[in-house]
Amino acid sequence: MLPAPTPARVPIDGRYVRLDPLAPLHAEALFEIGSHPDRERLYRYLPEEGVGSLADCGRWIAAKLASTDPMFFVCVDKKSGRVVGRQALMRITPEHGVIEIGNILWGPEMAKSRLSTEALFLMARYVFDDLRYRRFEWKCDSLNEPSRRAALRFGFEFEGIFRQHLMVKGRNRDTAWYAMLDRDWPALRSAYERWLDPANFDAAGRQRQPLAAARGAAQ
Repeated sequence: MLPAPTPARVPIDGRYVRLDPLAPLHAEALFEIGSHPDRERLYRYLPEEGVGSLADCGRWIAAKLASTDPMFFVCVDKKSGRVVGRQALMRITPEHGVIEIGNILWGPEMAKSRLSTEALFLMARYVFDDLRYRRFEWKCDSLNEPSRRAALRFGFEFEGIFRQHLMVKGRNRDTAWYAMLDRDWPALRSAYERWLDPANFDAAGRQRQPLAAARGAAQ
């Protein structure tokens, strides 16, 4: 039924990670992530250059809270209680039931871990099961190979390249478009739940079965 509801700034709880609405109290943690020695790689394909000080991070948060699109959430590792990343719902179009995940900054603790996979799953579940959107999008710079591989791993389908779609940091950006649809979601949800089951991980947190295999089993 359209229009779909507008997303709300509410916590989204998972087994390993929790998505909390962005708030001023997250400035220090996000500044720490943005100050990582691998900062250049983390910010290479994001629209902003990164914050240069804790005060700048506070101002960045204040600016984001003044708008509901994009709507930012931080990723909290439930085991440590630490903020380990952030992501946003954006280009929110309730009248068509279309929404995008973007502005992703997953810190090193999230990279290639079940935290990042669950953070994506929680947002997809919120979009499809709670808000009843028809289409969930992932877009990235066509040069961003890690993001493109991640989109496919997460179950988004590649739809094409929009040439000179944006100007980002003074250069033309060709954008790779990916999406999953409401009709795709039941099988994807089952695969995510299978993959995220604690039995799929050893004592060190290493996966026993890859997500692609879980997706194949769920089909």
